[in-house]
Amino acid sequence: MQIMKSKSLFSLAGRGVVALATLATFAVTPLRADETCSSPYLARIEGQEEFVYVWTLGVEGLGDGADKLVTLDVKPGSPTYGKVIHTHPLQGRHEAHHGGFTDDRRQLWLSGLESSQIFIYDVYTNPAKPRHVKTIDNFEKITGGAVGPHGVYALPGRVLIPCLSNAKDQGGHTALVEFSNAGDYIATHWLPTKDTPGLEGAEFADGYGYDARVLPRKNVLLTTSFTGLKNYTRPFGELIQDAEAMKQFGNSMVLWNFHTRQPRKAFHVPGAPLEIRWAWGEKNNYAFTATALTSKLWLCYEDKNGEWQAKEIAHIGGEGGVIPVDMSLSADDKTLFVDCFGDGKVRVFDVSNPHQPKQIYEKQIGKQLNMVSQSWDGKRLYFSSSLLARWDKLGDDNEQFVRAYNWNGKELTPTFELDFTALKLGRPHHMLFGSTKVGNSTVAAK
Repeated sequence: MQIMKSKSLFSLAGRGVVALATLATFAVTPLRADETCSSPYLARIEGQEEFVYVWTLGVEGLGDGADKLVTLDVKPGSPTYGKVIHTHPLQGRHEAHHGGFTDDRRQLWLSGLESSQIFIYDVYTNPAKPRHVKTIDNFEKITGGAVGPHGVYALPGRVLIPCLSNAKDQGGHTALVEFSNAGDYIATHWLPTKDTPGLEGAEFADGYGYDARVLPRKNVLLTTSFTGLKNYTRPFGELIQDAEAMKQFGNSMVLWNFHTRQPRKAFHVPGAPLEIRWAWGEKNNYAFTATALTSKLWLCYEDKNGEWQAKEIAHIGGEGGVIPVDMSLSADDKTLFVDCFGDGKVRVFDVSNPHQPKQIYEKQIGKQLNMVSQSWDGKRLYFSSSLLARWDKLGDDNEQFVRAYNWNGKELTPTFELDFTALKLGRPHHMLFGSTKVGNSTVAAK
């Protein structure tokens, strides 16, 4: 595995101390709210979320046509509850995709999947009105050819950015990239391939990437796989008719030694496994993912012998591809929400026994559906519609919305919805929670 460095990595001991201190803090402080898919290193919101930040794709001829960060007020009792209270448009369109906070939650980093730019916002000074403070516009150059930054994941003092492609051939071979919270490049770790020495299951390693998530107490990092830039920038209807292009999707998951950033084992998981959701329970050593092309739910778990395995555990939907794209696991590890782009439905699984999930509910959210964000108490869920600019549906099926629901353990009931097309905002993609109260401090909202 090639590793490029411009700064030395934290020492193994130092990293371990930070991780233990972070987890110890969670153990002795009251339970805090947040999205259930957040990094375990992230400073937590106290109480309920007050804002939802929506990373939104611009649409030519609609409003200003630019990608933008849209802020929604979701504070109960607020006169602007369920309304847009702030927008910040950027210059141009970058295929707004995923983002994440730094560990101190002072900054929100947002990725441009097509332009390979990273946009950094101050969400601490005034959480209701995020302020753009920096753009990383030389990502390809400083990372040694990684492109297509997919998202941002908080680590102690730094962020981890899983990518989808490379500059050489714009295919699926890609890398994980690390930056400091100050925006300085640290390292590039290329995804393993079949010729990676010492890798268990190397025959399954295809070098593709998508999501990256950490289980600190087991010292493991897990990655999934999707496809490269030359595929995800093509119109979906054209792509699925190209047999050769459809072969260029990831079929792997990789388990890494988190401290050393060395890949340990590759798993064969056919059909483009996407989002990773680690269980939160202190003895629950497993994670879920779903395969977009084969509509299967998979479990990656540590067996009784301490070995990591991956297996298919359920089919999602009926016959035909429903295209599961995002998931949210409840904080008690009992309920898994799976969004399906193809039919616009969310499917809810009882995963109390992670090896034998059972679907308990489904609901039509829209004609197309992508992201879901769930509150820590499991009572509120937010859904957005856009998958990729060239993959979203056409005509009347191209609904673009954010829709909020309450969940009582049995059914979803609507609370508010926003039509992003009617508002001339664009295509809403990733949603993240904001608040004036983070950790033990209160942020001064202006």
